[in-house]
Amino acid sequence: MDPKAKFNLPPPFDEALRCHEREIMRFILRATGDREDALEVFQETWLRAYRAYGELDSAEGLRPWLFRIASNLCLNRKRDRARRARRVADIEANGEVAAVIPLHEQALDLKAMLRRLPHKQQQALIMRKLGGLEYREIATALGCSEEAARAGVYLAMKKLKAE
Repeated sequence: MDPKAKFNLPPPFDEALRCHEREIMRFILRATGDREDALEVFQETWLRAYRAYGELDSAEGLRPWLFRIASNLCLNRKRDRARRARRVADIEANGEVAAVIPLHEQALDLKAMLRRLPHKQQQALIMRKLGGLEYREIATALGCSEEAARAGVYLAMKKLKAE
């Protein structure tokens, strides 16, 4: 019997990476909507996971823990992008002409609709529908109750259908 199995310890880091890298990358790619951003967030996710891996108590919490790191980094990236966009808008408001995209064209783009969702709803929807996570895993990853995870997915779907 494997001694790690007896105590349900997390697998070695390289094994965890191989086991979860594809689904984490898919999640990040869908959450960011940009391949370059996704690659940067993916690398940062694994770097942070590696640094804190020794603190993980059990193998059971590994997957939601990785999704939580990735989700937080995606939120940080989204906030940074919004700050840059505000700076560009300020510059354009001071004399430069901005290219305006009609709102109805943005509504046709699913990526744009996803970006308009509140962060937790967006992440919950991506984790559930595209990542295949269970609601308890989503709750762990987002630091909320299972009911809040269910509500987040439901509300996100409702908003997307309304658009």
